[in-house]
Amino acid sequence: MSLFKARDWWSTVLGEKEEFDQGCLCLADVDNSGNGQDKIIVGSFMGYLRIFNPHPVKTGDGAQAEDLLLEVHLRDPILQVEVGKFVSGTEMLHLAVLHSRKLCVYSVSGTLGNVEHGNQYQIKLMYEHNLQRTACNMTYGSFGGVKGRDLICIQSVDGMLMVFEQESYAFGRFLPGSLLPGPLAYSSRTDSFITVSSCRQVESYKYQVLAFATDADKRQETEQQKLGSGKRLVVDWSLNIGEQALDICIVSFNQSASSVFVLGERNFFCLKDNGQIRFMKKLDCSPSCFLPYCSVSEGTINTLIGNHNNMLHIYQDVTLKWATQLPHIPVAVRVGCLHDLKGAIVTLSDDGHLQCSYLGTDPSLFQAPKVESRELNYDELDTELKELQKIIKEVNKSQGVWPMTEREDDLKVSAMVSPNFDAVSQATDVEVGTDPVPSITVKITLQNRVVLQKVKLSIYVQPPLVLTCDQFTFEFMTPEMTRTVGFSVYLKRSYIPTELEGNAVVSYSRPTDRNPDGIPRVIQCKFRLPLKLICLPGQPSKTASHKITIDTNKSPVSLLSLFPGFANQSDDDQVNIMGFRFLGGSRVTLLASKTSQRYRIQSEQFEDLWLITNELIFRLQQYFEKQGIKDFACSFSGSVPLQEYFELIDHHFELRINGEKLEELLSERAVQFRAIQRRLLTRFKDKTPAPLQHLDTLLDGTYKQVIALADALEENQDNLFQSFTRLKSATHLMILLIGLWQKLSADQTAILEAAFLPLQEDTQALGWEETVDAAISHLLKTCLSKSSKEQALNFSSQLNIPKDTSRLKKHITLLCDRLAKGGRLCLSTDAAAPQTMVMPGGCATIPESDLEERSIEQESTELFTNHKHLTAETSTPEVSPLQGVSE
Repeated sequence: MSLFKARDWWSTVLGEKEEFDQGCLCLADVDNSGNGQDKIIVGSFMGYLRIFNPHPVKTGDGAQAEDLLLEVHLRDPILQVEVGKFVSGTEMLHLAVLHSRKLCVYSVSGTLGNVEHGNQYQIKLMYEHNLQRTACNMTYGSFGGVKGRDLICIQSVDGMLMVFEQESYAFGRFLPGSLLPGPLAYSSRTDSFITVSSCRQVESYKYQVLAFATDADKRQETEQQKLGSGKRLVVDWSLNIGEQALDICIVSFNQSASSVFVLGERNFFCLKDNGQIRFMKKLDCSPSCFLPYCSVSEGTINTLIGNHNNMLHIYQDVTLKWATQLPHIPVAVRVGCLHDLKGAIVTLSDDGHLQCSYLGTDPSLFQAPKVESRELNYDELDTELKELQKIIKEVNKSQGVWPMTEREDDLKVSAMVSPNFDAVSQATDVEVGTDPVPSITVKITLQNRVVLQKVKLSIYVQPPLVLTCDQFTFEFMTPEMTRTVGFSVYLKRSYIPTELEGNAVVSYSRPTDRNPDGIPRVIQCKFRLPLKLICLPGQPSKTASHKITIDTNKSPVSLLSLFPGFANQSDDDQVNIMGFRFLGGSRVTLLASKTSQRYRIQSEQFEDLWLITNELIFRLQQYFEKQGIKDFACSFSGSVPLQEYFELIDHHFELRINGEKLEELLSERAVQFRAIQRRLLTRFKDKTPAPLQHLDTLLDGTYKQVIALADALEENQDNLFQSFTRLKSATHLMILLIGLWQKLSADQTAILEAAFLPLQEDTQALGWEETVDAAISHLLKTCLSKSSKEQALNFSSQLNIPKDTSRLKKHITLLCDRLAKGGRLCLSTDAAAPQTMVMPGGCATIPESDLEERSIEQESTELFTNHKHLTAETSTPEVSPLQGVSE
């Protein structure tokens, strides 16, 4: 922020709710008074044209009635205003007003008044041109070296330059490769137009080349033109500046040299006539407008640059000479001679703040009071400083950045899930088959302690669960208010969600004395949906492809008491076996051992085991907590089912590869479709009809291929999303089994979840395979490394789609092997210390080179072979599963 503010000489606000841009401001002696004083011409997007002649009584006065010479409503939006010699037969100045579909040229004249009301001004339409294309901007000058008159060039939004020789239309030319119009300027010394294309290149076109090029109405495609025709529109020179341009200005030192100034989004450039860079300057702030003009020093140029920080910087070449603060963000800046002030700076904001100012400073009238000198006791100050530091340290330890209790008391959020289904199901557009889909109501209650602003509630559930409404907004204008909202949750598709937990996130702002807008804060509340929402009682099955066994340290509990909602009273063996059928068809069977402390979960699909296994452990923990038993624990002593997990990974990766191939094919067919269209268009525009040569048949066939590929890509994306959901369910199950197998703590399980579940969504740009591979490689290199030599290995994984999943599967196998041999997960600074603890039972050594790592691949595959039938006879908790299987 500058210490200096722009000295306000005169200012006013134009209209109400009007909008302005950089072309809406112009300074010139538009009424041809001859006294050397400029008038301020302003046009708005609302169609108002205003002309001002400021005469402040004293510096800083606002606008007086007599300062406004003219105000006319032209109905159409005004894009740009310019003053020049636009009327033939005279060298008087006239006003050109550019509308979106029309160019109007006016003469401005004043009549001396005989009474106190003063002079009267009026405008007279000299001529107008109706435009066939929508205009964007314009420039003017003595095109072709004409003397005593100015020609006008208008650029349309589709890249066509239309040249008008005063009252008549001359020609129109399309700029090659134009996509979006850029700023446009005319250089009289080189007789060329300079613009910035959508390719972010500064391009220069000679007027003579434009004049003799092929007419815009008769242009053909570039590939159709003959090289020897001599009528192609060729760029004189171009320069890639690497960013979009906001404005272009041409400044001449003298008749022998001129400079092209280009204002970019982050830099401004000074170029020579031939396109070579004279100098460039990287800007610290985002610019909004600029104006270069000749400096007092010979050979240098001053530049006014306004930015979005309400600042106006004055540069001499690349050196910042002055910085001043403005009361608004300028979108246009001009310098002129107003009344008795030469070199006045006129700025205009996008909402109509017009100000005339000059540079200067205010003398400071403040004098610092004298300070009574006294001797300082440095020992006492040192003791006091240590006490304050001790207090600050204790406060930070106990409360953090701000008091947690105060933050939590601002807003209390609670969630309540209805115990019963909705009487009338809210499920719509479901794709679950023939089963009726129920819905359940969840109510979120918010209670505030203080006044809160911008309170927004967002609810998230795992797909394919959907909500009837997922966002709500509130205004807590008074303390102690209570708001309750309700919504329904139901299953929309025929596959299983990864979790039954939902999350309600509330973002709000708490206003303070120092910050009236409020401090942004976030609070969340989790809720758990019932299993019966997605699952029905089913017929148990004694055989299945995939089985896992969970060991406990307590006697088995009756399944009737654990899952009362899924009991079938007609069966006598419901105490030990229970069947579940998910909406959509998948079945899972749960068995409780009568003699041992074990539970078996089995299903035809590996990923379907997750929800029932997790629900079983959750309900067992709740059951024993109610009994007052605190030492309940679960464990897993079977083989880690890596092979089934790898099959899901391969299926997911195959769908990603298919999606990539389909996208490439679709891109090729789209290019082919556009090429055929161009050829057909050329044939149809040709004055001499030519046979189509089956181009129409080829177009129809390509169109059908594009539609078929788009449908296939859409279907593949849907399958990929379902596969990713199933992969996440299997990943949750693997993390649970590894945690029970190795008795991992909560912190270690959290690290494992962060490594295996880093993404909420799976995309082609950043997929699950490469992200997980990078995370596991980091764990193998740090906390699970065997030696310092292994820490130096390059396990890093590039975050792009791999060729196959062999590397990922090898790293997952190594991770399990390291955990089985005593490795532990941690993120502390000493995490990279070599692991020395070894599980009982002679395990193979950890590979210390990439060569050994390859050799263990086959060994690890054997170690983790899943037998798909884990019973008490084949897995005992006293022996490591790796050791037992390898033996």
